[in-house]
Amino acid sequence: MNETTSIKSVEVLEKILISEIATLLYFNTQSCNVGESLEPKVRNLLKTRFPKINFYTVDINFHPEIAAKYTAFVEPTIIVFFEGKVTIKKSRNIGILELQEAIERPYKLIFE
Repeated sequence: MNETTSIKSVEVLEKILISEIATLLYFNTQSCNVGESLEPKVRNLLKTRFPKINFYTVDINFHPEIAAKYTAFVEPTIIVFFEGKVTIKKSRNIGILELQEAIERPYKLIFE
């Protein structure tokens, strides 16, 4: 899993989605306390349970065109892509257990 990789353009994101089997986009702003506290928990979840999902961040304030393309206007928003398709989308009040349960089935179908 990569360290903090911030997506800065729609074109870069589209190349990533074509080349990777599983991707998680974390939409946030630096001023969102909820998003700041949730991010390490999401990273840890991927590291411990779903290591084949790559983690990327998008700052909504600096890259509104990416947020607009994926209708991620509230923070935090998490979108999980499997094989380039939006499979899971959660916004605002996101529980780690809820996110884990949502990822579990498609992850197992693809990787096990």
